[in-house]
Amino acid sequence: MGLQSMSASKPFPLFLVPPYRFLKMSTSVPQGHNWTRQVKKDDEEEDPLDQLITRSGCAASHFAVQECMAQHQDWRRCQPQVQAFRDCMSAQQARRREELQRRKEQASAQH
Repeated sequence: MGLQSMSASKPFPLFLVPPYRFLKMSTSVPQGHNWTRQVKKDDEEEDPLDQLITRSGCAASHFAVQECMAQHQDWRRCQPQVQAFRDCMSAQQARRREELQRRKEQASAQH
């Protein structure tokens, strides 16, 4: 069950869409859909969004949202997971702002 099976009447936030950069169309089957997972090469960079989520400490709650979406195919049924992810990211952003402000104050105190 992929996103194609979801009803158009059920909109969902785009940040919940699984990353498709790891998927490719297989050339061994000329017709139909035959999706396979690409193996990430050692020299490839990780997606910036994935890096942000991993560094934030919110990867587990993001994974919970993705799992819920895969199971229910309706973001409205995943609101507890979405809210937990939102809360985690908001807390991380607040910590980041505080850290930047502290660094700015330390830099101006040194000059």
